Amino acid sequence: MAHNLNTVKKKPYHHGDLRQALIDAAESILAERGVEGFSLREAARRAGVSPGAPAHHFGDVRGLLTAVAEHAFRDLTEHIAVAALASKRADRLKQIAIGYVEFAVSEPARFNLMWRTAILDPDNPDYRDAGDRAFAVLNKAVSGSDDLVEIPSDPALAPSLAVWSLIHGFARGTLDGNFGPGGAAIDHAVKVLLPAVLASSGLFSDESP
Repeated sequence: MAHNLNTVKKKPYHHGDLRQALIDAAESILAERGVEGFSLREAARRAGVSPGAPAHHFGDVRGLLTAVAEHAFRDLTEHIAVAALASKRADRLKQIAIGYVEFAVSEPARFNLMWRTAILDPDNPDYRDAGDRAFAVLNKAVSGSDDLVEIPSDPALAPSLAVWSLIHGFARGTLDGNFGPGGAAIDHAVKVLLPAVLASSGLFSDESP
């Protein structure tokens, strides 16, 4: 009986969709247990495949976690790109900020993973591209440029980096419970405190550089 159940679990995951099945399984483990409770064996078990199957697509734990982080960046990009359609610069930036923080509080496990380069492969081209595209949405709202840029070093990116630092810091503080524990405190932080912080910063006006 156990053998039959195992066969049924494995059947849907053919070669073409096994990669996504493993990413989905990894995301569910991260949501439940965090990185500390993550393992390739458990991801394989949840995807209904053999313990060695993840190595074919990802090589090791780092490879699978990097793929999860890449997908998280792409989902974040989709989430904030809608906000970037607002006509006025100030409205675009405020809506991006709210969307960014909403993504963080709705996807805390994936959001936490996205920035943990010590356990990811930061040189993975797909991961780097996904991160660059997320930043490009914000940079376009700040500067009007459509260019893909890398975050770290160009002083010309200072205005965009200042905005990103404020938004990311607020998201991090919200997740860490700095504005109070529980859902009510998070809701207040996003809907009341964040708009007040943005308005007081001077970075989110139509006249900002």
